[in-house]
Amino acid sequence: MKFVRFGPAGREKVGCIDARGELRDLSSAVADLNLPTLGQSGLRKLARLKPEDFPKVKGRPRQGVPFTGISKLVGIGLNYRDHAIEAGMAIPAEPIVFMKATSCISGPQDPVLRPAGSAKLDWEVELGVVIGKTARSVSLEKALDHVAGYCVVNDVSERSFQLERGGTWDKGKGCDSFGPIGPWLVTRDEVPDPQSLALWLDVNGEQRQRGNTATMIFGVAEIVSYLSRFMTLLPGDVICTGTPPGVGAGMKPEPKFLQDGDVMTLGIAGLGEQRLKVQPT
Repeated sequence: MKFVRFGPAGREKVGCIDARGELRDLSSAVADLNLPTLGQSGLRKLARLKPEDFPKVKGRPRQGVPFTGISKLVGIGLNYRDHAIEAGMAIPAEPIVFMKATSCISGPQDPVLRPAGSAKLDWEVELGVVIGKTARSVSLEKALDHVAGYCVVNDVSERSFQLERGGTWDKGKGCDSFGPIGPWLVTRDEVPDPQSLALWLDVNGEQRQRGNTATMIFGVAEIVSYLSRFMTLLPGDVICTGTPPGVGAGMKPEPKFLQDGDVMTLGIAGLGEQRLKVQPT
């Protein structure tokens, strides 16, 4: 099933996308899509609901983050070989792990806010892996059993903060609005192979990123298993699994970064699309 939350920020209702691509209002049956509360068993019960039994939503309401209860937003860096090459960095022997502050999380249509002092604001379309069952030192073979579903994430990055200010990458990854998630949470049963999904991102209608999760260095199962050795993954946690080539910092003959008023459109096959406009803080 494809779950959504729609409506004004802080007052979202739960909905789903039916077989015709239309938004249905599930709020009469579901108060909120809180994954720590629901977990995988709760999602399975919700998946038995029949979308046609619920009213269609008129118009084009704002879409929010499709679920709540995110305790961690974990990033994986340089997980596509071509992206590592365009960044001029070594191919990692193990997953590169960083954290994005949960305060950066925003909806798939909300503005991306340029922070004060920003000079190199960049884009990164990524497959988001949503945890549905507590994962602690899980094996590779059982890793996907702990996944609730998948979503689109834009790992918005400020490169000068990330790479030129010393310390870890986190400073360039966690500013407000740097973690748009959604529009949908697509349950795992609808994504039989997370390693065969096409990703794309355009800026102002011009092609920037094209890729496929088949070319990941570390696949979804390996990432979940790996991370679970170093931290407990909880229901609702989101893993950003890396981005394909085509980011602004890697453009030739010179880098190109986001400016106020620019519009990013991005998506992943079967997981929906985001539309994000850059504006000053």
